[in-house]
Amino acid sequence: MSIEIKVPVLPESVADATIATWHVQPGEQVSRDQNLVDIETDKVVLEVVAPEDGSISELLFQEGDTVLGEQVIAKFIAGVVAGQEVTKADAQAPAADAAPASDESNDALSPSVRRLIAEHNLDAEKIKGTGVGGRITKEDVEAFAKSAPAAKPAAAPVAPLEGRSEKRVPMTRLRKTIATRLLEAKNSTAMLTTFNEVNMKPIMDIRKQYQDIFEKRHGIRLGFMSFYIKAVTEALKRFPEVNASIDGDDIVYHNYFDISIAVSTPRGLVTPVLRDTDTMNLAEIEKAVRELAIKGRDGKLSVADMTGGNFTVTNGGVFGSLMSTPILNLPQSAILGMHAIKDRPMAVNGQVEILPMMYLALSYDHRIVDGRESVGFLVAIKDFLEDPTRLLLDL
Repeated sequence: MSIEIKVPVLPESVADATIATWHVQPGEQVSRDQNLVDIETDKVVLEVVAPEDGSISELLFQEGDTVLGEQVIAKFIAGVVAGQEVTKADAQAPAADAAPASDESNDALSPSVRRLIAEHNLDAEKIKGTGVGGRITKEDVEAFAKSAPAAKPAAAPVAPLEGRSEKRVPMTRLRKTIATRLLEAKNSTAMLTTFNEVNMKPIMDIRKQYQDIFEKRHGIRLGFMSFYIKAVTEALKRFPEVNASIDGDDIVYHNYFDISIAVSTPRGLVTPVLRDTDTMNLAEIEKAVRELAIKGRDGKLSVADMTGGNFTVTNGGVFGSLMSTPILNLPQSAILGMHAIKDRPMAVNGQVEILPMMYLALSYDHRIVDGRESVGFLVAIKDFLEDPTRLLLDL
């Protein structure tokens, strides 16, 4: 029985998509629900799985081609192909023979594999492919990068001039979208950044005192992000302008609290949304953040996960950033940057103490948020973090 493999229905905000990676080739036996192809949109990667046990008979579009929603991209034959078991068992031998040919030219590499090789600065000729016909897969690249970390410094010496080379890798759809949106934010808003610093010792003491009890009770570790989100939510209640956005000549005040969190993924920076954070406790926030981070790492974020959000929190401190000026996540009017916690000498009641300090950076759209609101909002977050009891007592 022949079945048409189609592009999933695309969201209204997504016009088209790109065939990123075919995981199977015509004639290769697959099982039901096995991933056939990754389709990349401006926001997420969609997986199309096999509807039944069977095999693809024909690919109508190749990797890198642009497709539309519900467009037929392949023909699928349901049922086990005669003699497939033998062919599949013996497939490794011809695959091994074909490996050198696939290594000789980047034409045999899919766009996603080429991008991954470029990111790790690897030599494709040294990677052994385990895919169909000896093709190099993303798993091959990741395994090679992990197994030979010491090989990178060895390749550092570069011959003068004539020995230099370049590798041109096309931008992914997500990277193009990120570039466009960041440039739009810089050019279309009156963006300004204000700074403050916060003493993290009270929260660090709480985590040290209750970490084991918290983890045993809720099944997840108590991190910093839940305190950040809770403090931001309470501050947004007090400064509704920061939780608002501009729509044409109108200011839209949002009476709910959906907070975007910046998550670094292999495809780029994305901002999935935590919804109704005012109704969540610290444990629920920690679990939701962890779930979104895992989905982002595995490329499982959906369009629904990425849609909406009234305010963004980005934590560059996990990468060691001491100070930054974050860029607005349109159409939001503000974004909070958290940074690395560093021990510094501070004056406390006329005495010098070594305290774990962290810089806060609030970038905001001056068209809607004035200096009084922006500074007051940042001071409120500082007060909540330096005295977490205020979060519990609603002070």
